[in-house]
Amino acid sequence: MVTAEVKLPPVLKSNYPFEDAPEEDKFSQCVHCGICLEACPTYQQTGLEAHSPRGRVYLIKSVAEGKIDLNEYFADPVGTCLDCRACETACPANVQVGSLVEEARGQLYKSEPPSGASGFVHSFFLHKLFPYPKRMNRMYKLLKLYQKTGLRSAVRSTKLLNILPAHLREMERAVPEVTAPPVLHRMPEVLPAFGTKRARVAMLTGCVMDVMFGDVNEATVNVLRRNGCEVWIPQNQNCCGALHVHAGDRDTAKMLARRNIDVFLSQEIDAVVINAAGCGSTLREYWELLKHDEAYSAKAQQFTDKVTDVSRFLDRLGLIPPEGRLDLTVTYHDACHLAHAQKIRSEPRRLLEAIPGLRMVAMPDADRCCGSAGVYNLTHPDMAGQLLDRKMDDIPAGCDAVVMGNPGCMMQFRVGVVRDNRPEEILHTIQLLDWSYQGVNPLAREGV
Repeated sequence: MVTAEVKLPPVLKSNYPFEDAPEEDKFSQCVHCGICLEACPTYQQTGLEAHSPRGRVYLIKSVAEGKIDLNEYFADPVGTCLDCRACETACPANVQVGSLVEEARGQLYKSEPPSGASGFVHSFFLHKLFPYPKRMNRMYKLLKLYQKTGLRSAVRSTKLLNILPAHLREMERAVPEVTAPPVLHRMPEVLPAFGTKRARVAMLTGCVMDVMFGDVNEATVNVLRRNGCEVWIPQNQNCCGALHVHAGDRDTAKMLARRNIDVFLSQEIDAVVINAAGCGSTLREYWELLKHDEAYSAKAQQFTDKVTDVSRFLDRLGLIPPEGRLDLTVTYHDACHLAHAQKIRSEPRRLLEAIPGLRMVAMPDADRCCGSAGVYNLTHPDMAGQLLDRKMDDIPAGCDAVVMGNPGCMMQFRVGVVRDNRPEEILHTIQLLDWSYQGVNPLAREGV
C-alpha cells in the first residue's frame, strides 16, 4: 500500500539569540481580541496598532517565529511601552504583557547595548549610582548642598538651566526640598515596636525614595512601629533592580536580586515591607527573574512570598486607628505597579478613610498611567508629557492634596503642579497616616 507523503510545515528559527527570551506559553495566550486597546495609554494617544498591547505581543511572537529581526522597527514599539500593566488588568486571557515586554527589552539590550548619550545615562545611573547605597547617600548631600547654599537660586537666576531640554528644566523645578536624610545607615538597624509586638518586618528603603523622600521612609517606620511592628532595616541591602529590568539590563537586575534575597532571608521575619510601588512589583517578581537559576529559584520564591506593600500589610495586620484629625480634602491616584501589577487598590483607600476628618474625592481614571514609568519621563518626554497633561486635568477641583504610593509618580505629579502653578500638595499615603498618629497637620500650618 502506497501512503501519501506528509509534509510538515518548516520549523521557524527564533531570532532571539540570548537567554530569558519571551516564552511561547506567554505570547500564545493572546487571541488578539482587542479588549486591551482602550486600556493602553500609548494606544490611546497614538491610535497605532504597533503601540497597542496586542500589537506588541504580535511583534514579539513574530521575532520568536523568525519572521522579523531585532531591529529598530521592533525596538520602537517595545521601547515606547510604559510597562504599566493596564492591559493585564483588562485582558480576559491573562496575557503577561509586562513580562513579555521586559524579556524582549532584555534581548534588545544585549544585541545592541545603549551608546552615546543614552549609554552614558544608563552607565552612570544604573551601574555606577543606584546599586551603591553609600553613593546614593552622597547624592543626597550634594542635592541638599545645591538647595540650601543658594547655589540653586544662582543657577536659576543666571539661566544656566536654559541649556537643558524643557522637560529637564521642569523636573529641576519640581525636585522636592530634601528634609529628612536617608533612613538607611542613619536609623538604628532594629527599631522596637510601640506597645505590644504584633510582627517583625524588614523594610527595603529604596534608592530614589530614600534620597528624595527620606521623610516618607521615616513616616513608614513610625507608622509600622505604632502598629506594633519591630522594624529591621538591613544595612547591607541594595537597589531592587526595577529600573534595570525596565531598561532590559537583566544581568545587573539578577545580581541585585540575589544580594537582596541573601540579605533579607538571613533573619526570621514576617514580611518584607516596601512603600514604593515600582520597587514592590519587581521584588514580587524575583521568582520570574531568577526562575532559571538553580541556586536561587527556590529562595527567590520564598523571598517573593514575604514581600508586600505597606498599605496591604497594614490593612491585613489590622490598622490601629489613628486619632489625630486632618481636615483636608484629598484625591487618590493609583500607581500602575500598585493597581495593575500588584492588584492593590482598596487597601490604601481604606487606610486613608480611617483618618478622622479626611475627605476623599474620587479621581476619574485614577489608575491611568501618569507618564513617570521609571525613567520613561526622561527617555520619552513627549509621550510622558501628554499623559501628565491628562492627569492634571483629572485632578478634582478643591483638593488640598493628591495622594499616591510611588516615588516616581510623586515626582511626575510634582512636575505637573509646579509647571501649571497648581495648589495641590503631592503626598504619600503613609505620610497622612503618620501625621494623624502624631496629631499634626503640616499643611494647616502652611495655610492650606
